Amino acid sequence: MMERSLVLIKPDGVQRALIGRILQRFEDAGIKPIGMKMVHVDKKFAAEHYFDVGQRRGEKVLEYNANFLSEGPVVALVLEGINCIESIRKMVGSTEPKAAAPGTIRGDFAHQSYAWCDSNDMVVRNLIHASSSTEDAQKEIALWFTPKEIHSYKNVHEMHTFGK
Repeated sequence: MMERSLVLIKPDGVQRALIGRILQRFEDAGIKPIGMKMVHVDKKFAAEHYFDVGQRRGEKVLEYNANFLSEGPVVALVLEGINCIESIRKMVGSTEPKAAAPGTIRGDFAHQSYAWCDSNDMVVRNLIHASSSTEDAQKEIALWFTPKEIHSYKNVHEMHTFGK
């Protein structure tokens, strides 16, 4: 099934100059960007993005994540591909970088643990956000992108995948 996902390269990924390396992993897998922009969001917008996290994990986690997401530029992407939500989540790796497998984005470029961050009263800097479900992707894409900012085009991967 053809799907869309929101992916955010968070301020730590932007500041560490990992944008191209992260995007290339998705493109190499045949997942194409159909929307892309760099934005600097305020804490209110960031809290709206992380609303569900706050409901599940509490106000402190929501505040940490909102502060982190608003501390610098973010690259927002809408990616499209066959079953891409699951594929992207596998490529990104565990939310806790310490637990992320080698070969994943977080496993290769980050190493913090929940315990270390909690003991130092800080957010986990884990480089990237990826939608966790079709429903989340739809809500997140609508929050970050207008319909005019999402584009349709064919790429070489589709010719090989779909035979068209």
